[in-house]
Amino acid sequence: MNISRRHALLGLASLAPALASSAQGGADIDERRAAYRRWLETVPAAPAPVLTRHGVAATELNRWPVMEANQAAAVDATHFYGIGNHVLVKHRKDNGERVAEWVSPRGGPIVHFNSGYVDGNRLVLAHSNFPQLPPASSLETHDTRTLRPVASRSLGVRPGSLTWAVRHKGSWWGCFAYYNDSGTLAGHDQRSTYIGEFDDRWQMLRSWLFPPQVIATWGRSSCSGGDWGDDGLLYTTGHDAPELHVLRLPRSGVTLEYVTTIDVPFEGQGWAWDRSARGRRVIYGISRAQQQVIAAEIPALPAALVVP
Repeated sequence: MNISRRHALLGLASLAPALASSAQGGADIDERRAAYRRWLETVPAAPAPVLTRHGVAATELNRWPVMEANQAAAVDATHFYGIGNHVLVKHRKDNGERVAEWVSPRGGPIVHFNSGYVDGNRLVLAHSNFPQLPPASSLETHDTRTLRPVASRSLGVRPGSLTWAVRHKGSWWGCFAYYNDSGTLAGHDQRSTYIGEFDDRWQMLRSWLFPPQVIATWGRSSCSGGDWGDDGLLYTTGHDAPELHVLRLPRSGVTLEYVTTIDVPFEGQGWAWDRSARGRRVIYGISRAQQQVIAAEIPALPAALVVP
């Protein structure tokens, strides 16, 4: 039995005489309320919501100039992909040579690509109409060989704008973002940003809010990238800060549990695991300021952080 639960049980036991007296009509209700308040003051407080670092930092591996990649990067065994608002580019990993590109027609249906990941020969992209209102989102799929579109799935008008979506353990997982500036419905701000698990029809199964210490790093923006790690933890980025925030599903409540923060050599935005790097934890991200795609390696987290 943990300390908090034992403390609570002991506290309730100490209130038993007053409660029993109440049942017999002999105790004054104000006295019982005062006793209960005094007991509540002795319950241990939850830890303060602050960012922590545990000496884990990414090591930069390489970087390439890719002017169009102002939203995200994706990667497979042989190529990486730069993702812009309505443009895609494909480069070789070994020498950075550009081999393909695709641009949506001006004023066309593609408004705001946010992030993407590679699934076989398919580049699956999270897309929204941000900053238009009402917010609407879709999944756009392109052929990795040619970058031409091959499928589109409208998710329609939903709360928030889809900034990233991935497959994990048979479900879709996605982040629907709210902001503190344009593109947000009245009565909402970035605190309304949530991560949801969805079935194959994109019906929500469950969802969670972000912890306050992570929200505080977003500036006026929101969560821009995310995916599950091989350790079963969820890795997310904001819009500008050069860091990954590691989270886990909570054992209770509606807010994701904060684990730690990892320094990375790119400023937030969308990123992707290089799943072809067997036995290594390699990610590809972008620097908007330097117009680059950046590869980095993240060491395994300490076991004490992985297993709560």
